[in-house]
Amino acid sequence: MKRVVNEQQAVAGSSDQKANVKKDAAKDVLAANLTDPSFSKDVIDWQKQHGRHALPWQNTRDAYRVWLSEIMLQQTQVAAVIPYYQRFLQTFPTVESLATAPSEEVMAHWSGLGYYSRARNLHKCAQAIVAQHGGIFPSDPAVLEELPGIGRSTAAAIAAFSYGTRAAILDGNVKRVFARVFGVERYPGEKAVENEMWLRAVALLPATGVEAYTQGLMDLGATLCTRNRPSCNRCPLAQRCVAYATGRTNELPIRKPKKTVPEKSIAMLLIIDDDQILLEQRPDKGIWGGLLSLPEMDAALEPGNADFDIAVTRATAVFGVPASVEKLTEFSHTFTHFKLHITPYRINLSRRLQSAGQTTQNWYPLSRMAVAPLPAPIKKLLLALIGEPDLLSNLA
Repeated sequence: MKRVVNEQQAVAGSSDQKANVKKDAAKDVLAANLTDPSFSKDVIDWQKQHGRHALPWQNTRDAYRVWLSEIMLQQTQVAAVIPYYQRFLQTFPTVESLATAPSEEVMAHWSGLGYYSRARNLHKCAQAIVAQHGGIFPSDPAVLEELPGIGRSTAAAIAAFSYGTRAAILDGNVKRVFARVFGVERYPGEKAVENEMWLRAVALLPATGVEAYTQGLMDLGATLCTRNRPSCNRCPLAQRCVAYATGRTNELPIRKPKKTVPEKSIAMLLIIDDDQILLEQRPDKGIWGGLLSLPEMDAALEPGNADFDIAVTRATAVFGVPASVEKLTEFSHTFTHFKLHITPYRINLSRRLQSAGQTTQNWYPLSRMAVAPLPAPIKKLLLALIGEPDLLSNLA
């Protein structure tokens, strides 16, 4: 009986191997058909003459600086990144200085840049580079990809710019370029479509000049092949672009199907004792992970309702004895997956309870709000509170 089972398993294993061989062969054929040296030549020639060459993280082989810029540039525009990048380097000039810095200091320098999991992974990655790689970033994209916060495209960019490694990128800008140039009729976020794009990205890699090619793809997506009103008349790929030839630059790439954006309402408590305010550490996972923020309570009742105001007062009693409770101007903040409506309440204490600030809560001087690791909308709220209260009406 065992012999029969083993023979069946052997046959099944042989069939799987044959299927995998066929798949690999099909991929090789597809990749061969996608190869086009003239594509990379057009991109490289354009980049050398018209691309960006003076960004703060360019003209260097320092993998630390390249890595830092690539992480910051994920889902964030260049103009927003530049001041953060420069301040980061002033405080953390080396991967070792970043690895040994307190988490609170790292988050404070990231505050306002958004997508805060990037900052937590940045810190973890720096520590891993020092502990596991002696402070030297690997040149192999596959090894880089194993580090916190580094995906396949980011790993390829780091390796290409730091070491000249021949590796393909496929970030959002490159997907848009490919979708238009090659007339991709499906949403690039679908796994099957993305896999096909990766095959094309690898097939189109030049034999030499990978740094200029990689930068060129990024520059095309960021400066010419933009989401809205692309500058097709200046694009070096216009003559081969399907979207341009068929007048569909506004239709491609195919947009992600829209979903109804859920909404949530909360109250945030600005609990003040003399010149200090109570802040609490948010969990590492979730929105504003790892940052400080204001104590919250779910707004199950409509703001302005008498019962709601009573609930706020009761919640405040956990931290101290309120002398006054003042409802401030409501505002909203939109995340990628939901919209948050916030009703802030300023609560001045007549007496602070000793239990407050003993666990995840901390009392912070109001004078330190500008440097505290706070989410951008909360920092804006508090700075307006202590500086120019009229700014509160502009937070929405």
